[in-house]
Amino acid sequence: MNKKILSGPLCAAAALMLLSACHNNATPDYAANDAVYKNLDTTVKPGDDFFKYANGGWIKKNPIPPAYSRWGIGNLVSDELRDRLKKINEDALKENAAKGTNSQKIGDFYYSGMDTVGIEKQGLSPLKAELDKIEAVKDTKSLLDEFAHLSNIGVTTPIGAYVGQDAKNSDKMMLQLYQSGIGLPNRDYYFNKDEQSAKIRTDYQQTHLPAVLKLSGLDDAAATAGTQKVYDLEKFLADSSRKLEDLRDPYKNYNKMPVAELSKLTPQIDWKDLFEKMDYKKVDTVIVGQPEYYRALSKALTTYSIADWKVYLRKNLVSEFSSQLSKSFRDENFRFNGQVISGKKTQLPRWKQVIDAENSLMGEVLGQLFVKEYFPEQTKERYVKLVEAIRSSFKEHIEKLDWMSSATKTKALDKLSKVNPKVGYPDKWKDFSDLTIVKSPYAQNVINAALFWHKREAGKLGKPVDRTEWDMTPQTYNAYYNPSNNEIVLPAAQFMIPGVKDEDVDDAVVYGYAAASTIGHEITHGFDDEGRQFDAKGNLKAWWTLQDSAKFTQRAQVIIDQFNNFTVYGLHVNGKASQGENIADLGGIVIGVDAFKKTEQYKEGKKINGLTPMQRFFLGYALGWLGEEREEALKNQIVTDVHAPGFLRVNGPFANVPEFYEAFGIKKGDKMWVDPDKRVKIW
Repeated sequence: MNKKILSGPLCAAAALMLLSACHNNATPDYAANDAVYKNLDTTVKPGDDFFKYANGGWIKKNPIPPAYSRWGIGNLVSDELRDRLKKINEDALKENAAKGTNSQKIGDFYYSGMDTVGIEKQGLSPLKAELDKIEAVKDTKSLLDEFAHLSNIGVTTPIGAYVGQDAKNSDKMMLQLYQSGIGLPNRDYYFNKDEQSAKIRTDYQQTHLPAVLKLSGLDDAAATAGTQKVYDLEKFLADSSRKLEDLRDPYKNYNKMPVAELSKLTPQIDWKDLFEKMDYKKVDTVIVGQPEYYRALSKALTTYSIADWKVYLRKNLVSEFSSQLSKSFRDENFRFNGQVISGKKTQLPRWKQVIDAENSLMGEVLGQLFVKEYFPEQTKERYVKLVEAIRSSFKEHIEKLDWMSSATKTKALDKLSKVNPKVGYPDKWKDFSDLTIVKSPYAQNVINAALFWHKREAGKLGKPVDRTEWDMTPQTYNAYYNPSNNEIVLPAAQFMIPGVKDEDVDDAVVYGYAAASTIGHEITHGFDDEGRQFDAKGNLKAWWTLQDSAKFTQRAQVIIDQFNNFTVYGLHVNGKASQGENIADLGGIVIGVDAFKKTEQYKEGKKINGLTPMQRFFLGYALGWLGEEREEALKNQIVTDVHAPGFLRVNGPFANVPEFYEAFGIKKGDKMWVDPDKRVKIW
């Protein structure tokens, strides 16, 4: 997944000045192309820090706004999207549409979230029935029943269950279990010794947990006592949870077993009854990602008292719905998750928060209206053609590899030919007719949406795989590769440059910004350390020769070592955990370079603002990572994310690309120089 981390708006005029090499077909000098030129910081040598050279001019003029933990192109796209979605919501609100229509659901959801007066009057009351259910728990059986119920309405419990494709039989939908249950962003926060982890851990125990428990209705003494119980319970679960890098091994995280075997592993849990109550019917076999976690959970059910579990569930319930409750709940949620963890200074405006919630819960309802107005057919055609240009370039790269045998090449080429691109928006939209949305309370709408999604996903069990389905909305600034479907999914918004029409972006920039950074990146995910282990049909299967697999691993180790050597505020990047994204970045660039070399613009070789086509290609790629992050957010990303920080996703892979050295005259002695024999070459 590309995961260009985002958030928020800029007026079109400012965006035009900021972004993209653009052109008017009637204006051969591409007058608007001075956008990338104006982003430059020419006090920085391209060979010392290309990210700062390409984006530093803009960064100096655009400090991170108080409501954000990062600020850059992703935020600008996100805010332009929010503005468009706000208009859709306001129009729906005025329409006063018939009950059950999409317009009614959009309008009423927006109204419920914006009704701050009503939300303040309600206080904790929207959750009273749920808190009563927690308080009614009296033994292990009723506790497990409550795990099931809370999971169904979207609350974190120790049971992480979902329906997904069987990794070894992609035509079959299977019930799967994964580790869950903790309250900090990552299991390492419970154990790491670094200053940032210790600071967050201390705040969590001394300030955040007591505050949430008091907000849930406990008195001071009960909240103080409950805090230690909650933290101890979570730490117990975290101790048997796998590290970020260990979750990347598809074989080790694939443990298929009959329910009877799972029951032996976890004697305290009646799985048959639990699955029935979670709407998973007639389950006889399950895929368990991390068996040691569930063994620990079974032990925790006897180690911790029912009273301990009840206070843990109160905390999880209130934490989940804090954003939909009154100001005191929202403020504490923001103080810890926004300020302490991410470094934000203020909350987003209310309307943006509501739009974001709506987008995550009923995004395809909005998406149908979004693409009709903002993603014309000619734009879709451009990116469909770009996909094929990248596929063709990748094919040539595989054919020319000097380290891969012909037997593996044949299968790799077959897999590449069968990659299914989904561009712009789905051909078939999801049906939201069973989703109930009311004017109040806001929290009830979020619960209703969670139940709708749970029932929809649970209903897939035992049914044929729907390979037409999208897991992102068209208005998402992101993209992904799904190994089980051998598909790349490229939402319409991923190609947006704020304030600029797509037809006004010249090929040099679009090949860097979209073809390399997104399309090439996602296709390469099918051939990274994890994706390469799935065959053309999307099955986890050993299709490489042992020798070729060993050669790939040797080459991947070089990129692991490179990124392990990068530090951010004293923390080393996790090269092993981030290798898939780093391999995909490098693959996308080298494949995109060769695809761009076939264009007329490259062959023409015309300079714009003194920049050659290949220089503009690399600047276009760097534009996709324009921005900066707060220290807190960067430190959190190092611990929790498989993506390296954005500036390293430019400088890291570029240092391995010969055309980059040629385009900018990089010489030995420049800080980004890597000796040719030490550069990574995989694809």
